[in-house]
Amino acid sequence: MRVIGTRALGLRTPIIRESDDLVAVVCQTVKDAVENENIHVNDGDILGITEAVVARSQGNYASVDHIAADVRATFGGGHIGVVFPILSRNRFAMLLKGIARGAEKVTVQLSYPADEVGNQLISWEDVDDKKINPYSDCLSETEYRRLFGNEIKHRFTGIDYVSYYKSLSDNIDIILCADPKRILEYTDQVIAADIHTRTRTKRALTGAGAKKVIGIDELLTKPVHLSGFNDSGYNERYGLLGSNKATEERVKLFPRDCETFVQKMQQALRELTGKTVEVLVYGDGGFKDPVGGIWELADPVIAPAYTSGLSGTPNELKLKFLADNDFANLSGDAARKAIEQAIQAKAGRDQMGKMASEGTTPRQLTDLLGSLCDLVSGSGDKGTPIVLIQGYFDNYAIK
Repeated sequence: MRVIGTRALGLRTPIIRESDDLVAVVCQTVKDAVENENIHVNDGDILGITEAVVARSQGNYASVDHIAADVRATFGGGHIGVVFPILSRNRFAMLLKGIARGAEKVTVQLSYPADEVGNQLISWEDVDDKKINPYSDCLSETEYRRLFGNEIKHRFTGIDYVSYYKSLSDNIDIILCADPKRILEYTDQVIAADIHTRTRTKRALTGAGAKKVIGIDELLTKPVHLSGFNDSGYNERYGLLGSNKATEERVKLFPRDCETFVQKMQQALRELTGKTVEVLVYGDGGFKDPVGGIWELADPVIAPAYTSGLSGTPNELKLKFLADNDFANLSGDAARKAIEQAIQAKAGRDQMGKMASEGTTPRQLTDLLGSLCDLVSGSGDKGTPIVLIQGYFDNYAIK
């Protein structure tokens, strides 16, 4: 009987730069792993490639001035409201710089006590102690300081985000409220900077009479031409969503044309190994930190592209349910054989709603796989932007 089931291996690559042939780099990395690490590539293996290296190899970058030019062209350079940005210097600071350069004035409305992915400005306990309601009580910066103090630092980053965001430009004001419509007391031209709730936020603002509302996903959806600069990168689907700080004046955008890339990558791996390997591009994983309460998914999606073999959701049985219920009277080889037969019998049958599948994870395969890849590769100095997953589609009945 096999002892090892699923395993995920982070593969080290060279530092990938703009214009590098990423398909060739990935193939060489896989070849080196096979030759040096006693790895055998199999049909049904999965190769995850982080969105960061895809975008970098594409040269999908934009400057703060490109962002400013697109904002100015969209709004005309007046007073702009920015609603519900997340508390991430990496994700939002350079975008706010660009918005501020493209506007006469910017009013940023932060949701409190936390942003949409769980980063806390203050705790719910603090809000309750002060007997305030984030959905009805709109706080100016002065009121915020009076209630909660002059220096309020995030527990993990040590940053006072109200001070930090305001420091990025002298035309930025900060207010705090969980009701997006309150921004309309300041301006009727608004950028919805939230990620997963952006559609609802835009609908609420439009319904409340906003003159113009766009999302972060509607900026840099095409190249921006600017005198003295090369044309900007862009993402026709997600705009500035999923972008990251590259330098103090530049952001890396979410990659584009990923569907074409994964198809080319799968074909190249087939030519290299003779096997059909499924491929996905992954970004942030979809998991939540139980201590800090932070949901990691700051990208618009976990997997912007993947090959067809990764479509769908798991169709699994809960082994512990079978062991404790259907086959509770069996043990040893008898229990193993009975469970194997139950697994084999499920083939082609949807397990939705059946007690034997209760507690299995009801998520898209690509969300599960992308989260696994993100945890393996990390976001620091591991140097493994490629993850090889083997045995993912195996089960207890497969020898």
